Amino acid sequence: MNSTAQTRFGMVGSGWRGEFFLRLARLLPERFRATGVVTRTESRGDAVTAEWGVRTFRTTAELLAHERPDFVIVSVPWSVTPDATRELVAAGVPVLAETPPAPDLAGLRSLWSDVGDSGLVQVAEQYLLMPGHAARLEVIRAGLLGEPTSVQISSTHLYHAVSLIRGLLGVGYDAAEVSARAFVAPLANPLSPAGWSGDATPQQLTTTLATIDFGGRMGLYDFTDNQWWNPLRTRRLVVRGSLGELVDDRVVRLVDPTTPVESSLVRRQTGIDLNLEGLDLKHISFEGGVVYRNPFVGSGMSDDDIAVADIMARAGAWAREEGPAPYSLAEACQDHLISLAIEESVRTGRPVTTGREAWAR
Repeated sequence: MNSTAQTRFGMVGSGWRGEFFLRLARLLPERFRATGVVTRTESRGDAVTAEWGVRTFRTTAELLAHERPDFVIVSVPWSVTPDATRELVAAGVPVLAETPPAPDLAGLRSLWSDVGDSGLVQVAEQYLLMPGHAARLEVIRAGLLGEPTSVQISSTHLYHAVSLIRGLLGVGYDAAEVSARAFVAPLANPLSPAGWSGDATPQQLTTTLATIDFGGRMGLYDFTDNQWWNPLRTRRLVVRGSLGELVDDRVVRLVDPTTPVESSLVRRQTGIDLNLEGLDLKHISFEGGVVYRNPFVGSGMSDDDIAVADIMARAGAWAREEGPAPYSLAEACQDHLISLAIEESVRTGRPVTTGREAWAR
């Protein structure tokens, strides 16, 4: 995504996740501008305006009447997301909905029935755009591992992890059999979104393990409560293929029938030690070639912020008919369909097979 045009977005909702988008608009005003935020109450609107300098409205109609954005981000509780999305689609406005697009299977089916054919809904699933994952995906798509056959991930939860598994394997919408179990064990949990607790007392935390059989290709899901924040649990990613294997940033593969070689993905991260270019990710290389370039060089952003900014920029280009769709409602529905199956398998203790849904066409 090379477009540098400014993306103008509105937003429905003003919670914690919504602040990610407003923060990026403040950091990169030449790339992003918030045209307004819809909040339920005037007092909350005043607080948003005071903190972010963005005008707020009580209704979507008022937001759209003020200034027509390229698209509107729906960043509200799960239960509210479908109706907020429907309202915007009815007004003919492109939507970037937060994950998941509906809370349960009935909600996914209903939302798809109502807006799936509109072509107006994308979802803010950013994980495949995170620099490390984007570089890994480039290596896989180049065929360096042969045919990808399995992905093992211990990093993020449910639909985000499923997005990575499906994306790295290249699987579509066919049926999948899910078998999952949950295990409880003591683990210190010293860091959360609220900050460091100062308490190292082990807590009883749940680890969920699941296998996802796509019929010849498979995913292994491994997630522990609060793994995003807990510094005592690292992230791991393994992609196995017919001609090699990727483990985090290391790749082993055959270059001829008798020659296995090992190579690494290498980040050019400036601002470390005596490098005076400023703290920034420039690119990621593999075997002498660049497989990922930071589209926001000079911003000094974290990998997650880069990915969120990237999907916002892609959504802007899509809404202006200047680029392809970034992450379709159908893809996001399929991700959550499988994540719901993981939870159901844990709850029932039995395998769950997902069907072929309407969005699969």
